[in-house]
Amino acid sequence: MTAQDLADDLLDYLDASPTAYHAVAETTRRLRAAGYRELLEKDAWKVAPGERVYVTRAQTSILAFELGTGALDSTGMHLVGAHTDSPNLRIKPVSDLVRAGYQQFAIEVYGGVLWHSWLDRDLALAGRVLIQGTGVEPVSALVRIEEPWLRIPNLAIHLQRGVNTEGLILNPQLHLVPIAGLESAGLIDLKTLLGARVGAKPNEVLSFDLALYDTQKAARAGLHREFVQSARLDNLASCHVALSALLATSGERERTRGVVLYDHEEVGSRSAQGADSPFLRTVIERLCEALGKSGTESYARTAAQSYFVSADMAHAIHPNYQDRHEPSHQPLLGRGPVIKSNVNQSYATDGESAAIFEALCRRADVAPQHFVTRTDLGCGSTIGPITASQLGMRSVDVGNPMLSMHSIREMCAASDIATMAKVLTTLFEA
Repeated sequence: MTAQDLADDLLDYLDASPTAYHAVAETTRRLRAAGYRELLEKDAWKVAPGERVYVTRAQTSILAFELGTGALDSTGMHLVGAHTDSPNLRIKPVSDLVRAGYQQFAIEVYGGVLWHSWLDRDLALAGRVLIQGTGVEPVSALVRIEEPWLRIPNLAIHLQRGVNTEGLILNPQLHLVPIAGLESAGLIDLKTLLGARVGAKPNEVLSFDLALYDTQKAARAGLHREFVQSARLDNLASCHVALSALLATSGERERTRGVVLYDHEEVGSRSAQGADSPFLRTVIERLCEALGKSGTESYARTAAQSYFVSADMAHAIHPNYQDRHEPSHQPLLGRGPVIKSNVNQSYATDGESAAIFEALCRRADVAPQHFVTRTDLGCGSTIGPITASQLGMRSVDVGNPMLSMHSIREMCAASDIATMAKVLTTLFEA
């Protein structure tokens, strides 16, 4: 794809992925179109060198590999990881509320949400609905409401005169509850609404995993269309570029390459499908065994020769808040990928893993940027350190620069997408 095509393709990927469930479904669709086949965790695996395979867990995490012709414990693997989840508002299990004549749905805050950015937006619901099956196991159905059912109205300035000078103070339990309708128009419980969308009776809806999302579509913006503005750039933009690079390098090679897209990074990765689970390690061990090598020795040799790129969006310099950035580490939109470092291991980067990524950038004719947070500020983290500690692989943390991180609508440079893809393609071709 051209740089223009890749940026436009990102818009399509973002719009298709209002939740992690949908992101994995869209990723699966693209993998299958490229000839990948699914391996089910419950089955015995049979694979051959050169095959393209993928594995999903809990519908929100996915691993995809194009197997090399060489033995895993002789060549190692080149992997790019990202995460499918984004900070948002989630619907509580018992969600129906009526307050002051309004029908509302109770919410929980998922991850480090910039609360105020969710006010006065046209919101809808997406996720999955679990329906009664013929046995104990429920049937899962993806659901996406296109209509703006919900809104969280701001309080008028006349009722909070100091808001612009003293700051907006929100209590999520009280102030982030969306309005769904008027009580006088008739109450409709959520399970009835969901059942109608998935073709089930209300009493057949057992449970759901639902998030609010902004109905405004991803867009190109700026005087020269140089920006991408959208929800969930952190971190679906990294999922997209990793997948695009993998699919662009299709063809027989000695070393196995793959992408690792985890759920639950925004809340610490501690789940069965998060980076702090044995998901990836178990899959690699099973691939070693399916290819004729098994045991601790084979896995350890594979890990020792592998390289893991943790791709997560990076903080760009903000022109209105320049003092919040380390003076010598100020990434700018449109200037390419950022290597992220933190000596306290919030990022997995060390001298060796950074040098390898620098070498890849040089081979791709790209000049990387660098980010270190101010010494007097805390640092966020990624799947990088968790994956490195789980797998024992050399790992580096990188990402494209962005603004408005964790807002309902974020911002990055369109040109950075192709630049990062070029570097990751170089990794997979190395």
